[in-house]
Amino acid sequence: MSRSVIVVDRFAPEAAALRRSFDGKLADPRRANADRFVWDYWHVPGQYTALRTPAWTYFPKPLYERFHNRLVNWGREHLGCHDVSPPWLSNYVEGCRQELHGDLPHGPWAFVFSLTHWRQRVFRGGETLLVRDEVLDYWQGASTARNRLEQGELIRTVEPQFSRLLVFDPRIPHGVRTVTGTHDPREGRLVIHGWFVQPRPFVRGPLATRALEARTGELIDQLGALLGALPIAGLLSFSFAVDRRGTARDVRLLSDTTRVPAAEERARKRVVRSIRDVIASWKFGAQRGPSRVTLPLVFER
Repeated sequence: MSRSVIVVDRFAPEAAALRRSFDGKLADPRRANADRFVWDYWHVPGQYTALRTPAWTYFPKPLYERFHNRLVNWGREHLGCHDVSPPWLSNYVEGCRQELHGDLPHGPWAFVFSLTHWRQRVFRGGETLLVRDEVLDYWQGASTARNRLEQGELIRTVEPQFSRLLVFDPRIPHGVRTVTGTHDPREGRLVIHGWFVQPRPFVRGPLATRALEARTGELIDQLGALLGALPIAGLLSFSFAVDRRGTARDVRLLSDTTRVPAAEERARKRVVRSIRDVIASWKFGAQRGPSRVTLPLVFER
């Protein structure tokens, strides 16, 4: 996968109970109940067709909150995003699809969590489609020496395996392959999806927020010299520990969607390394105990 696409299998133990709840609500197609009337048939000609409903009101509240909290905490730990947008529950049956599009400016990361019984599916299609990086910068990497250039080299496909979390940069043109072969919502593609939002620093431990803000402010002041005229855009998230002596340690690059023109890629990588080195030099003074920090940095142009 590229650095703008993350796949986490077996993400949530709540998946089985969420799926049972969905199946139970639709178990008897002849029975009219309130749970069957909450679905919006979302159709934008030539672009989107799916059934959808707000996920947070569809499932039993305690069950959904456990899943939601898991998702939010994962975003904080791995992406540096504080929250998620109100997620949708979408169902794809015969003819449902999403044509290629980009999600701007919903959030710095999009997510799709699958409740689809993929291995037992009776339908065709349903994969998430993501345009490959090579296509997005096509003329920089084009070569007449290629033996072929077919769909697999142009589009990345990600199967919605049960309990799989797919996270990606929503600026990437993406879509859903047309589902065919079933009209039964219990047999279709079923996913919870939305966006990770509100990138901001997080501290787990006694490190004072104001101390982190001071160091982050100094880093922002230094970025002008580090970046120069580099036209960079995206989200860069680091994780680091602060020991009892107040020394920053174990600096890790968590996620990176920053992009520049191909000719500037080496300069971009140097900037990322320089930022890491600056963070690794930080001193905060003696602490009551160790802390772990997630630090997201947003670049816009």
